[in-house]
Amino acid sequence: MTKENQKINNQNIFKFQIYRDLIKRFFDFLFSIIAIIILAIPMITIAILIKKSSPNEPVLFKQTRIGKNNIPFTIYKFRTMVGTAPHQLSTEKFTHPEEYVTSLGQKLRRTSLDELPQLFNVIKGEMSIIGPRPLIPNETVVLKMRTELGANKVLPGITGLAQVNGRDDLIGTKKAQIDASYAQDVNILLDLIILMRTVVDVISGRGINGGKSKG
Repeated sequence: MTKENQKINNQNIFKFQIYRDLIKRFFDFLFSIIAIIILAIPMITIAILIKKSSPNEPVLFKQTRIGKNNIPFTIYKFRTMVGTAPHQLSTEKFTHPEEYVTSLGQKLRRTSLDELPQLFNVIKGEMSIIGPRPLIPNETVVLKMRTELGANKVLPGITGLAQVNGRDDLIGTKKAQIDASYAQDVNILLDLIILMRTVVDVISGRGINGGKSKG
């Protein structure tokens, strides 16, 4: 590699890091604040409906997930399952997930409204709006693959490249490969494309099983 090419490469790496570590974080924080203000009434309404349907259960579902650089954090979601559901297990691993997901929970999952509390994770700097979806600690095979491929070098996201390329229809190892490709090429254009495709997917319900058994 010539000195000129090396210089260009270093400049590209610098621009990549500036967007990934500074600009993206600024827009994440700003977007989350605005979204929480706009969605305050719907979020409060959802919380009331959850509490009304099961007064003895919490409104929020809290679970340990693995974040950037494999650092654990607590993720927030609106609770969509009954209290007896396995806590540290992804829904896709359940034999009959429909036995645990509430009727209100199915609606929240289909519309992805259960993910809204993660805006607070974004404000705290534990997540980004866009990035690889955070995994639970016992998903060791996929976590190892993510680490080897470098997908753990960016903040996990509320939505991501894997989510707009199949979401619940993808197996974990395929998601890891897609997430790694995102981590290696984070840029504003890609983030905007993912955000727009997420909106379309949520409206259409593409790739979301809503807590139902597959097959």
